[in-house]
Amino acid sequence: MTSSRGVIDTRRLRTLRAVADHGTVTAAAATLHLTPSAVSQQLVALEHEVGHRLFVRDGRGVRLTAVGKIMLAHANEVLAQLERAEAEVAAYATGAAGEVTAACFATAISAVLSPAIVALRAAAPGIQLRVRDAEGHQSLAMLLDGEADVAIAVEYRGGPDAADRRLFRVPLYAEPFDLVLPHDHPLAGTGDPPLGLGAASGERWIGPYPGNPVHDVIAFACEQAGFSPRFAHCSDDFRAVVALVGAGAGVALVPRLALRDMTLPGVTVHHTPGPERRVFAAVRRGAESHPLLRPLLDSLQKVSGSLGIG
Repeated sequence: MTSSRGVIDTRRLRTLRAVADHGTVTAAAATLHLTPSAVSQQLVALEHEVGHRLFVRDGRGVRLTAVGKIMLAHANEVLAQLERAEAEVAAYATGAAGEVTAACFATAISAVLSPAIVALRAAAPGIQLRVRDAEGHQSLAMLLDGEADVAIAVEYRGGPDAADRRLFRVPLYAEPFDLVLPHDHPLAGTGDPPLGLGAASGERWIGPYPGNPVHDVIAFACEQAGFSPRFAHCSDDFRAVVALVGAGAGVALVPRLALRDMTLPGVTVHHTPGPERRVFAAVRRGAESHPLLRPLLDSLQKVSGSLGIG
C-alpha cells in the first residue's frame, strides 16, 4: 500500500478510536451516528493517508495492527489536544455558560451529583446540567463516545485504569460495603469482632447482574475470603436487593451510601472489613480545564470530601 501523504483528517482519528474501543465497525457506527459503510470508508481513507493497514479481521470483529496501535496512541494525544484547544477558546470567549451532560450511577446521583448541582447553581449559574442515569461501567463508554461530558464511574476489573490516556480522572471517594442479613439469620446477632465474609460462604447471595462493576467487587471480595458467591437472585436496584434480604431470600453486600437513606425492615446490617468501591469523576483528556467542566469537577470533589462514610 502506498501513502497518499495527505493531511490526516481528525474525524478519521475519532473513527479509528471508536472502532478500536468497540471492536466492530457496526458498533462504532452506532456510537458515531454514521452508517457502517461510512465508517469503513473513513478507515480506508485513513489507511491511504497513513500508508499502512490499521485493522485486520478478527472473527466477527476487527483488531488493530501494530501500525494501528501506533496511530491510536497518537490519535489519543491529538484528540486530547483538541479538547484543550476547545477549553481554552471557551475560557477566552468567556464565560461559563452552557449545558453539561453528566452520566452517573444512581447512588452517586443522590450522594454527590445532586448536592453538587445545588452548589454549582450558586457558584456558576450559567452552567446547566443534564443528568443521564448510567451504571459505573456504562458512563465511561458514554463519555468516550461523546454522549456525555462528565462520567462518574467505579473502578472495576477490565475497565480503563488510571494510566488510560483517553481520560482525565478526579478521585471522589472510597465507599465501604456492608453485609446485609435477614434479621433472624443465625449470624445477625454477631459482629464483635466484625463479621468476616467467610462466615457467609455457604449462603444464597443477592446482588447486581454480571457486568455491573458492583457484581465484580462483590465476587472479588468473596474470592479474597476464600469462596465464590452463589447468586440466587439478581437486581441492579439496591432497594430491591435489600427487600429480598428482608424477605429471607439470601444475604447481600451493599454499598454503604446505598443503605444510608433506606428504611431497613427485616434486616441486620454488619460493617464488614475489606470490600469497597472506588468512585471517580472523569472527562476526556484535555477537557479538564474547560470552564464548563472544571467548576463541576471541583464541586463534586468538595461534596465527596464531606460524605463521612468511613
